[in-house]
Amino acid sequence: MARAAAAVAPMGPAVLRPGAEPEVRRPADAERGDADGPVDDGPDAGGELRHQGGGNQRLRVMILAVASVLLLGVVPVFFGLRAEGRDPVFASLDDLAVPTWAAVDPVDAVSGSRWCLLDCRLRERTVNSERSPEETAQVYESALSQDGWQPWKPAYCPEQEEKGSYTCWRRDELTLDLWVRAPTCVPPPVDGEPAVVPSLDPEAAAEECPGSLVTVKVRNAIDDDRTRPQPSTDPSLTGVDPYPTLGDDPLGDLTPSPPS
Repeated sequence: MARAAAAVAPMGPAVLRPGAEPEVRRPADAERGDADGPVDDGPDAGGELRHQGGGNQRLRVMILAVASVLLLGVVPVFFGLRAEGRDPVFASLDDLAVPTWAAVDPVDAVSGSRWCLLDCRLRERTVNSERSPEETAQVYESALSQDGWQPWKPAYCPEQEEKGSYTCWRRDELTLDLWVRAPTCVPPPVDGEPAVVPSLDPEAAAEECPGSLVTVKVRNAIDDDRTRPQPSTDPSLTGVDPYPTLGDDPLGDLTPSPPS
């Protein structure tokens, strides 16, 4: 019993050995922290969390700003350049329901401004056809009608007499000229001399130069003179007199000088 009492008796003050550090007893929560991991309840913990949250928020704002710039700037510019590079009129001509033999090797030409700055835009397409002008003109006229074009018969359509089939059409704010004719065959030069085109009858020309040539011209109706009132006579035939007559006889009313 004496030994048990001595075992449970409180210990006195610890005796330090020379060179030994005193033992520091930590509170129970600190010991529990060692078991579960470090616990940082210092005054800088909340500030560090707020700093991290603010950095993430700024990053999200920057990402949204960059995305807005791309959507509001780059994308419209891209589609604008794409629209400028491809004229919608030529796109509609591509969609015409004509067979492949009637649209061989198309060549497009453009002049003027799409927004009618100084001059309105004139679109011109020339293609080759592998069949006769009559059959080619028929398929093109049918395709234009299916695409919403209406036949139009203004004065000066064409402006001068042309060989082959020449018809005019209108749709919305556009006018269209369709010219289908036999191709012009020029023999190659011989010994460096220019070729001389022989005079061939139509049947011989059809045998020598098969197929046909198609030209389509599209312009804005406001820029087409044929949509405006036309003069009674062709101005190109009459012209303008630079010295108009003032009366029936401008010399009839002159007073003769008295004799000297």
